[in-house]
Amino acid sequence: MQIFIDSADVKQIETWLAQGVVDGATTNPSIMYKDGVKDVEQGARQLAALLGDRPLSVEVTSNDHAVMLDQARLFATWARNIVIKIPIVNQFGESSLGVIHQLTQEGIGVNATAILAFNQAILAAKAGATYVSIFGGRVADEGGDPAIVIRNVRSWLDDWDLPARIIVGSIRAVIDIQSAALAGAHIITIPPQFLPKMVDHQYTRETVRQFVQDAEKTATLIREAKAGVSTAAGR
Repeated sequence: MQIFIDSADVKQIETWLAQGVVDGATTNPSIMYKDGVKDVEQGARQLAALLGDRPLSVEVTSNDHAVMLDQARLFATWARNIVIKIPIVNQFGESSLGVIHQLTQEGIGVNATAILAFNQAILAAKAGATYVSIFGGRVADEGGDPAIVIRNVRSWLDDWDLPARIIVGSIRAVIDIQSAALAGAHIITIPPQFLPKMVDHQYTRETVRQFVQDAEKTATLIREAKAGVSTAAGR
């Protein structure tokens, strides 16, 4: 399983890259605004350079499919590792599969996003999407079980040997990450505030504290024993 960081915050991305756990990043206009990106092109280029060969998802900002295509082609020129986020439908329920297919035909990586159902995921994969992004938190909001959707999509992709990879997003809590991983997600895109919670545990801290105390006690005993031997030898 890979981890993408759901952020446009350079410091956060640098922090977790340095710890070896980030395989890519995902953004959208809301994330970029929240993280202080004022110029989308400049911000995307900076993040793409920071990530190296790791993918960076950048989202189109229109309901018009012709505009989506134009934006996607432009965004893709900013860096080789930029992947274009295309919603599976626009806000009017009009299919974006044609956009996904056309971009794929042009060699542009596509992250088919805002997927909440099995049927949407398999159609996006058929259209050629590099990634199918299942919004786990929003599936749960509507009374669905994200793990079932993820597991079914993964099984179908494996059965038909299709290359699309599942990204699970809309993470609301650390347990969502665990559930998505166990359900078979290829990738989970994680808001940075959850990463410290994943690595930390109060009883791990307590265990380390005990180890350090024991090591200090042992070192003291060894020093005392050596001092005793030296004293005895000097008599």
